[in-house]
Amino acid sequence: MKALLCEHHGPAEELVIRDLPEPDPGPGEVVVAVAAAALNFFDTLIIRGRYQEKPAFPFSPCAECAGTITAIGEGVAGWEVGERVAAWVGHGAAREKVVVPAEALVRVPDQLDDAQAASLFVTYGTAMHGLIQRAQLKPGERLAILGASGGAGLAAVEIGALLGAHVIACASSPDKLALAREHGAQEEVDYTQTDIRTALKKLTDGRGIDVLYDTVGGELAEPALRAMAWEGRYLVVGFAGGEIPKIPLNLLLLKGCDLRGVYWGDFVRREPAAHRRNMERLLDWAAGSHIRAHIHATLPLERWVEAYALIGNRKAKGKIVLTL
Repeated sequence: MKALLCEHHGPAEELVIRDLPEPDPGPGEVVVAVAAAALNFFDTLIIRGRYQEKPAFPFSPCAECAGTITAIGEGVAGWEVGERVAAWVGHGAAREKVVVPAEALVRVPDQLDDAQAASLFVTYGTAMHGLIQRAQLKPGERLAILGASGGAGLAAVEIGALLGAHVIACASSPDKLALAREHGAQEEVDYTQTDIRTALKKLTDGRGIDVLYDTVGGELAEPALRAMAWEGRYLVVGFAGGEIPKIPLNLLLLKGCDLRGVYWGDFVRREPAAHRRNMERLLDWAAGSHIRAHIHATLPLERWVEAYALIGNRKAKGKIVLTL
């Protein structure tokens, strides 16, 4: 079978496609023939050794996939060969077949195609965990999203709107903001044209933001934090801007606000029951067309360099999916 492999840390151009033996499932596992595998921003970090987790070489990127069960291991019940499934695997999905723990599988409703199903776990799962478990977002609260047109940002826009928040999209161009509006944002800030702190204060009549969902970090973090409301919750989701910001802690004291980390991968491992409830709710929304992952591009596995460039150069508006 074909597999996209990272054999040493470096840029996407140094990944390779190799032929590997067909995998066999162990106890409690299944083999999934991958039809679609979704890339995320952290995939640009993990291949360079800049992510929290550093898999042993060689490894395949892509943490989420959708496909069909082709083999079932000992002790697995409730699943059949031929069923359509999706899963989050941490890494390793950019290959024709992947071994997945049965407990990680989710059935794919007939209404969802493989690219959609493969695009829901990381970005939408992170948004669900961030806004529900970490922020405890309430209907009517003002939610600002930095990087609102990327895969993670658009998911937060949609989930925030479904949870009843007043959603303010923050992005770097009019077309990105228009995309966020299509997905449920009610107001917008172009942070290349205006000071984000001033704009967010103005949009909230000086009150400030109740919840801020930050996928960008960098130089936007501190001015955004200065726009928080009393008892606001600033969610640290990612650093697409490149730099990890250094936050003056006196701002938390003066604002009476919280800085909260959102680490979805560890949440899945630590609280599997809560994760399962989130995903079941999410798939119900997807099956009912209440959410739909915006897919910027679907590319064959062999065009992985182009796919990585779209994310690394911040050209992607939504998800990038590799097909096999």
